Amino acid sequence: MEIIGRGFIAQNLEAIAARHPGVVALASGVSRVGGVSADEYQREADLVYETIRRCEKEGRLLLYFSTGSAGMYDAARGSEGKEDDPVFPGNSHGRNKLLLETVIRSTGVRHLIVRLSHAFGPRQADHQLIPSLVRAVRSGKVRIHRGASRDIIHVADAVTVVDGLLAEGISQEVVNVASGATVPSEDLIEHIALRLGKTISERQIVEGDASICLLSTQKLRRLLPMVEDLGFGPDYYKTALDRHLAECP
Repeated sequence: MEIIGRGFIAQNLEAIAARHPGVVALASGVSRVGGVSADEYQREADLVYETIRRCEKEGRLLLYFSTGSAGMYDAARGSEGKEDDPVFPGNSHGRNKLLLETVIRSTGVRHLIVRLSHAFGPRQADHQLIPSLVRAVRSGKVRIHRGASRDIIHVADAVTVVDGLLAEGISQEVVNVASGATVPSEDLIEHIALRLGKTISERQIVEGDASICLLSTQKLRRLLPMVEDLGFGPDYYKTALDRHLAECP
């Protein structure tokens, strides 16, 4: 596997790269939700266009990492989190990813599009969801958007799923890679505090912007039955967070 990118997902894909020589994994692009310029989006688009052309020429499969965040699937906007249903992205990040997905699917390139939920684990950027929550809990001061919820997945499990999809030869599909469990932000914070032995002294409750990240894993489970062995379910977030906290200094 050729990996394009040097970030969190790209680094974790290295563990399976040798098993998939005919794949180009595009794990580079805008990962922030706010403060993104038009030039940054254009650079990401240009990279996607260039990679499509090269994969077509070389007969390789393009593995594209899109988003399964609330920016793509927000239940508050009527989404049921299914890959083959219409989606109504709620922010520029989700809209940009959907646009690039559409470009890829409109070409003749062999592809697998992964809509990844909130992955977390070693070597993740500080601005991402779980590192931000851990940092807030350590400080004792948290900011909670009332009603917000997220689907989280440990990056090692996400890589295992991607490895399985590639090994099965799945292509020309958009697939959610997620736990399938929507967890309120308050529950994530409470579990992190419990495991760290921290007391939250200050809670700021923010009204509005209560996006609900809802992803269906029906297609994933149909395409890759082995995901049943990963422990996904209502309490998955607890074991996944425990694993992450044990890995962190």
